Amino acid sequence: MENRKSILNCALQLFYQKGYDAVGVQEIVEKAGVTKPTLYYYFGSKRGLLEKLLQEHFGKMEEKLVRASAYDAGIPEILYRLARAFFDGATADPEFYLMILSLFYSGRQSEGFQIVYPMVKRYYRIYVEVFARASEELGNMHGRQEQFAIGFSGILDHHLMHAATNRDDLSKLHISDEETRSIVKQFMYGIYS
Repeated sequence: MENRKSILNCALQLFYQKGYDAVGVQEIVEKAGVTKPTLYYYFGSKRGLLEKLLQEHFGKMEEKLVRASAYDAGIPEILYRLARAFFDGATADPEFYLMILSLFYSGRQSEGFQIVYPMVKRYYRIYVEVFARASEELGNMHGRQEQFAIGFSGILDHHLMHAATNRDDLSKLHISDEETRSIVKQFMYGIYS
């Protein structure tokens, strides 16, 4: 089991630092101190390794977002909870989340994009559902819940990427409550205008 964990950790570091397409199996096994047959035993292939990495890490973030999306308050409070859950999850595992963004923004025919897209789609659906449930409260939705979800998730991604820019040490990456509330307030201003 220790070999499996070491392979996952080393792959995450390499995929984050160099990009999925730039990293080969040989480089991963050398960094993890294992053999290729060990990697193939646990994951079957580099693709299988990335799939398992995404499953194990994304589940935690998805769970937080689903809990935060409960429609038991006004939309500003729900969006704040979603933003806070997103920032807390992403800053707790910044290399993973920044790797997801790089895969999502890679070529649409690339293996990395093909693997990450279903996960990003699930993440995005959480936001769409929140805006769909809020259509009565917002009044001006008119079928634009997908646009609102794109805008909101895009703002969160942008703030995270901006906060991580030029940081060698991502362990101190943090988005404050004050900044989170400000982001939500600005987004809500755009919705109501």
